[in-house]
Amino acid sequence: MKKQLRSVAAILATVAAHAGSASAATLSVQVADAAGKPLQDAAVYAEPVAPTPGGKTKGTEIEQKSRKFMPVMTVVQTGTEIGFPNNDTVRHHVYSFSPAKPFELKLYSGTPGTPILFDKPGTVVIGCNIHDQMVAYIQVVNTPHFGKTDQSGKVSIADLGPGKYKLKAWHYRLPSTATAVETDITVAKADMTADMVVGINAAGSGH
Repeated sequence: MKKQLRSVAAILATVAAHAGSASAATLSVQVADAAGKPLQDAAVYAEPVAPTPGGKTKGTEIEQKSRKFMPVMTVVQTGTEIGFPNNDTVRHHVYSFSPAKPFELKLYSGTPGTPILFDKPGTVVIGCNIHDQMVAYIQVVNTPHFGKTDQSGKVSIADLGPGKYKLKAWHYRLPSTATAVETDITVAKADMTADMVVGINAAGSGH
């Protein structure tokens, strides 16, 4: 009898999983700059108008190699831990003065023992105290629905449940005082597309 109950529970769980995926939609977003050209490395995220409980986040890494941060742009949800492995031939001193997450990893090689927890939304600019040309950006967002545009300026955000969202796009070439571009969207069960323009030109300055 217990074995039969376990089997029924497994079947019900499978049905529920399929029902959940059937009601979720994928949003495909095309992001362009002020000249209409595809914009790579833009952070795109959909914030539910009615907030939902946050789930468990998955950690990530920003590598140091060839005296660069890789990748130059990272998008994470609040509550995410980021490691900063130094795989370079020289030591680095990683720091941020950004209000969303000030921190400092003093001169080191290899991988620091403890990753950094990014627990507040906002833009975090990181640098190296030894090599001034090293700069990278972290956009910390209050939603699990996010992504980063590819070379063609496109990104897909999957598993959006029906409802109203604020769709936002941000790029590190925007002026430091600029906020993310945003628009209101309503998601139903069907997949959908959206176009967004971030007001920066080819030279990298904002408008």
